Amino acid sequence: MQAWIVVGSPDNFELLRERKFDLCGFKASRAKQSGEMQPGDCLVFYLTGVVQFGGIVEVTSPMFEDTSDLGLRSQSKVGEEFPYRVRTKPVVIPPPGHYIEVREIADRLDKTRKFGPKKLGMAFRGNLHRIIDADYRTIERLLRARASAG
Repeated sequence: MQAWIVVGSPDNFELLRERKFDLCGFKASRAKQSGEMQPGDCLVFYLTGVVQFGGIVEVTSPMFEDTSDLGLRSQSKVGEEFPYRVRTKPVVIPPPGHYIEVREIADRLDKTRKFGPKKLGMAFRGNLHRIIDADYRTIERLLRARASAG
């Protein structure tokens, strides 16, 4: 199992919630990375602007291409498509208001430790990032605690 961080807006995350997290789309610039995803991989959602981890889904299909409009929107490029997709199912999705504040745990994750809480944006440039198992387990444990508290 490979764990990934998917960087996106809170609006895109809510759109996927409305779909019951049945799939995830990636920008056209992420063909290679999304093509490496396999069933059993996990995706952690990092929400831009609010600097939070919102939840985790499991990949249930190989990547496929589909240009139908999911409603996902890029904050940086108007009209950007999300043609590379994987089917997914929820692993842990806390209710809104119970997400993890990334600044509060930045020193606990290999991915963010070197940046510190003030430069976290540097750690999450781009749409997709691989993370190590230890980071994934920490995020999953914290999200499960938030989900059960919510």
